[in-house]
Amino acid sequence: MKHKVNKQRKKHWRGWFVAFLVILVYIWAFQGLPFAEIKSTAGEVTASIFSGLLHPDWNYVYDPEGEDLLRGLLDTLCIALLGTVIAAILGIPFAFWAANNLSRRRWVSGSGKVFFSIVRTLPELILALIFVVAVGPGSYAGVLALAFHSFGMLGKLYAEAIESIDFGPAEALAAAGATRLQILWFAILPQVFSAFLSQTIYRFELNVRAASILGMIGAGGIGTPLLFALSTRHWERVGIILLGIILMVTMIDLLSGHIRKKLA
Repeated sequence: MKHKVNKQRKKHWRGWFVAFLVILVYIWAFQGLPFAEIKSTAGEVTASIFSGLLHPDWNYVYDPEGEDLLRGLLDTLCIALLGTVIAAILGIPFAFWAANNLSRRRWVSGSGKVFFSIVRTLPELILALIFVVAVGPGSYAGVLALAFHSFGMLGKLYAEAIESIDFGPAEALAAAGATRLQILWFAILPQVFSAFLSQTIYRFELNVRAASILGMIGAGGIGTPLLFALSTRHWERVGIILLGIILMVTMIDLLSGHIRKKLA
């Protein structure tokens, strides 16, 4: 009984010690933040922002003669869709390289995993900046940035799905004299198809959010007019653009969530 009480006391003091360390880390982190004075116009600017958000510019939704919200959202969707499709197509063959249950030598699959780790190290924003310099500003740079980053993420997820397959059907087909291509097509791909599709749809959700931001650095999409509206302090236009992004992302989340539940 005494041993049990001492053990509980040790756990109690250990919890307090961890909490004390966390508090010290937060104090140290906040001390390094530079706190500037609040400008006298901060209240007026804040009120203007909220006024624009509550009274959006509905005339910007559709303009047959120029740039409007619907074209920007459609551009964003196309960037996210193309980036996801390219990444999915390239990720499937590389995933078989990184799956450790399909290679007899561990270093082969290990090199594939290292490759995917390197590819997905850079975030979309950094990649977009690189591609904007390489190919010029526009949607093409956004597609390349999303495709490159999503390729690393989807390849890793695809490889994990392949590693969880059951080799029973493959062994049965091999015993019946099937070729490697037939084994791949009839025994392996049917087991991982739903997982591949679910992960691809989820990645498309993330890419829609990312594509909404990439335009702010010149990579196309709705982010470009949002940046112009912010820089000119056209808060009514900022409000309608943010409202459009929220509605688009929410609808895609609901639709993709429904599809992924059907695939589960």
